[in-house]
Amino acid sequence: MKPPSPTIARVLAADLCSGCGLCAGLSSGAIAMTTQEPGFARPIQQRPISRGAEARIAGCCPGSKVAPWRSGGRRHPFWGPWQSTVTGAASDPVVRYAGASGGALSALLIHALERKLVDRVLHVEADPARPTGNRMRWSTTRKEVLAGAGSRYAASSPLAAIDQALGEGGRFAFVGKPCDVSALRQLERYDSRVATAVPLMFSFFCGGLPSSAGADEIVRAMGLAPDEITAFRYRGQGWPGLTVASTADGRSGEMSYADSWGRHLSRQVQFRCKICPDAVGGAADIACADAWYGDAAGYPTFEEQDGRSLIMSRTTVGEALLRSAQEAGAIQAAPLAIADVERMQPAQAQRKRMIIARTTAVRACLQPVPVMRNLDVVTAARSARLYDAGHNLLGTMRRVLQRRWRNRWRASPQERTA
Repeated sequence: MKPPSPTIARVLAADLCSGCGLCAGLSSGAIAMTTQEPGFARPIQQRPISRGAEARIAGCCPGSKVAPWRSGGRRHPFWGPWQSTVTGAASDPVVRYAGASGGALSALLIHALERKLVDRVLHVEADPARPTGNRMRWSTTRKEVLAGAGSRYAASSPLAAIDQALGEGGRFAFVGKPCDVSALRQLERYDSRVATAVPLMFSFFCGGLPSSAGADEIVRAMGLAPDEITAFRYRGQGWPGLTVASTADGRSGEMSYADSWGRHLSRQVQFRCKICPDAVGGAADIACADAWYGDAAGYPTFEEQDGRSLIMSRTTVGEALLRSAQEAGAIQAAPLAIADVERMQPAQAQRKRMIIARTTAVRACLQPVPVMRNLDVVTAARSARLYDAGHNLLGTMRRVLQRRWRNRWRASPQERTA
């Protein structure tokens, strides 16, 4: 048997996997995605892959290489390329209420379907077999899109069947995490079907992917057991919306977004997310986010209110869709100065400033990081405070070394001395 994929081996050894599933989708069944402790999607290679598949994986895997931002036009070191930046919401109150913020992403998907720009949408929904987890679904109607509305802070591998999806014909919109869109965008260089079959790619500002252990923590904090949950909503049905769990016998629990994310989920985020140079979906046609209102100190508040979305069109295709949706009355929006985005997303700005410090720490520990060319990480770092950069550098080194020693002592005696 040929040795395992060197790209996958390197990415897994350095804890750089995002769980997107692209390697499985390009392997003709040789690689499968599985859930591994503490609850992330990870690939397992079951048989050899071809040289061509290895080359595509190496060139597309977001743990190996991150898609560069488009050159030319307007670009911001934190927020990426942009055609227009607006705040607004779905005009339909049902869509607005169902969405995690203002329902803008759902409204844009519905508009694309109704205008026949795409035949279907590939996106995430709750997994009935494990309600805190996710599965992928195809949607062709407004009702189906709304069935998957709302944020899902759990592992998903939307590209695990991408070759099959591209081979089925028709055009579809893709909705995924920034790393998922990065992988699919890079696949365009190897597979001409992508540009034709996927005319619209959507993403969102991502705070990082928590493990399923984080959701289980929330359920237990509600006084329930993870294995008895029959329905689970992370957010939505309001803004930001409550985290709600229920059981078959009618018991339920709820928690505020500030507590579910701040006290549980954010502490379970995978390592790859902590060094992500493009958590804002810069490779997408359109990226959406929460247009948080700030308190007196400028920090976002999470009080329940009518949802409001931040919408950034990044390509001419995305801009045309946004304008069409506004003209049709599907989206109500007002322009936003690019300088004002940081007031709504201060954590994303600070994260981008720290990427150089964090990746420097990883390299100092003799571990690889993904290729991050043309993503403005150096420009962003110039606005970082020296104290913050030093704190992040040391904290990242400690995290990497702790993981190394943890893995070493979990290994067999023979592996420890190898």
